[in-house]
Amino acid sequence: MDSSGRIQRIWYEGAPVPFWLAALEPVYRVLHAATQARRARDAERVGVPVVVVGNVVAGGAGKTPLVIALVEALRARGFAPGVASRGYGGRERGPLRLGATPDPVRVGDEPTLIRRRTGAEVAIGRDRVAAARLLVASGVDVVVADDGLQNPRLARDVEICVIDGERRFGNGRMLPAGPLRDPPQRLARVDFTVLNGGQPREGEVPMRLIGESAVPLAGDTAPLPLAAFAGRRVHAVAGIGNPDRFFSALRAHGIEVVAHPFPDHHACAASDFAFGDDAPVLMTEKDAVKCIAFADTRMWHVPVRAELPECFFDAVAARIGAAAG
Repeated sequence: MDSSGRIQRIWYEGAPVPFWLAALEPVYRVLHAATQARRARDAERVGVPVVVVGNVVAGGAGKTPLVIALVEALRARGFAPGVASRGYGGRERGPLRLGATPDPVRVGDEPTLIRRRTGAEVAIGRDRVAAARLLVASGVDVVVADDGLQNPRLARDVEICVIDGERRFGNGRMLPAGPLRDPPQRLARVDFTVLNGGQPREGEVPMRLIGESAVPLAGDTAPLPLAAFAGRRVHAVAGIGNPDRFFSALRAHGIEVVAHPFPDHHACAASDFAFGDDAPVLMTEKDAVKCIAFADTRMWHVPVRAELPECFFDAVAARIGAAAG
């Protein structure tokens, strides 16, 4: 088992925490608290309301589908939203506004996916405030900051925390002994807590990720319903925070899955898909944006959409309107 697999067993499957990880946890707590306090003192406003979508654990929880759904919902309610992202996994430090066909190697997979799916203005940068100001200069009237809970330097009006409903907070410990980037008490200060899958608790907004079709990456084949792959053996590729979620979703459609989990933001290469047969390859949309250059007719991606109560989007829009007024 590789180091990533061992960490997952410790964080989420009850494996004992080694002494050296436990010893580093209080160091992380002190450094994290000091950094957060300093950044909060230097918080800057950018001239329009800011909505932060993030989580309190390391790894993915479903932020990107929620950001896409939020952009579309705000646009339907008369706003002109743009998205600010760090551009994790890309070479570019920014700040940079993305064009219509961004390169994920340069700007990161998640910003590329958001730009392609929504057509909204997207800016990336290690300096999130500078990226947000680029968006404001382009004419957006609300900034959605992707994965910004731990970056208080960008002053915000609404905070949304996404929780993976299957894994929640794992062993409940902070990095590196556990998956928490913030202490659990941080949730008391967010405006909305969204639960991705699982059974919502009091005050949590339920979210479901729905993927019902497969779209070819190459050739002129039409999209197919996932039901068309039922009973067939496929290679399933996922370089996301919780790959098992993707594999389980495919199995729920009766698909025989050969699972190929990659680290989150994995830089896909053609050699990753040399499986030695011609079986179909199903992957997440986040992985697909990194495979266009070498895609072949075996490869399909499964787009998902986030389904949330309309009253949630209404409540977020109301808070944005109040902040703008």
